Amino acid sequence: MSGAVDLSALKARSDAANRPSPAPAAAGPAPGGGPPKPGPPAGFVIDVTEADFQAEVLERSMVVPVVVDLWAEWCGPCKQLSPVLERLAEAARGSWILAKVDVDANPRIAQAFGAQSIPMVVAVVAGQPVDAFNGAQPEAQVKQWIGSLLDALRERMPAIAQAEAAAGGGAAEPEEEPEDPRFTAAEDALEQGDYAAAEAAYQDILNVEPANEQAAAALAQVRFLARSEAVDPEAVARADAAPDDVDAQLAAADAQVAGDDVEAAFARLVATAGRVFGDDRDRVREHLVGLFELFPADDARVTAARRALARVLF
Repeated sequence: MSGAVDLSALKARSDAANRPSPAPAAAGPAPGGGPPKPGPPAGFVIDVTEADFQAEVLERSMVVPVVVDLWAEWCGPCKQLSPVLERLAEAARGSWILAKVDVDANPRIAQAFGAQSIPMVVAVVAGQPVDAFNGAQPEAQVKQWIGSLLDALRERMPAIAQAEAAAGGGAAEPEEEPEDPRFTAAEDALEQGDYAAAEAAYQDILNVEPANEQAAAALAQVRFLARSEAVDPEAVARADAAPDDVDAQLAAADAQVAGDDVEAAFARLVATAGRVFGDDRDRVREHLVGLFELFPADDARVTAARRALARVLF
């Protein structure tokens, strides 16, 4: 994303919202009662609204990069991506800030960034968006994206290096367990965009450890990412015109999940499983179970679809 996005309207709304307030805001006024000073907040992860967008995003982005996470409660991929961003922001200790924006409560922010779908992640520097990506991504790719951003800005923004140095000179943290080389190989393949190699690496882990939940979830995500690169925008219409075409139904379900229409995707495959038999039914069931793996096990949409699938199969 270029810096051409105009955020001035949001700045004006923030000014208007904050001007009439006669007393300090309840959410932590600056010492001495003055205006908020830009810089990393204590938690490094903040919730942002249209009213405080200027102070929390535009002003802070003059000091360190602010990564804006556009999300919504109903968005399944958001629930995968947001915890990854939060974990990375906490680990960064203020070299960049994560600003979380609920697009349902703050639609003008989403409009200002030109968001066509969510999750959408935008890096803001010096008051302007400089880079962005859409959709849930593996942690390794998100980490690489943020690392590239910091590398490009470290000389221009001294606060990045200061935060990194402070984090390195703080109290010793518990040593992390060494990374499993099997996962490292899979993540390296992902960074190279080699989905086939990553899938094979995760499958090798599961062949030895069938109950490895981390590998199972990663495998499902890799398979979906590989399929989603070839999503046909006409897939849903094509499937609706051919309800007994199993390949068309599977492709349409992928397209719907990629477009955040998760419940419709699940309902489509449950209905298809009820219409077909034998190997076709097994394919539909396995595909649907793979989509379940993209979401938390307690996601209400997953539990409802699992019950519906069980009724169809048994």
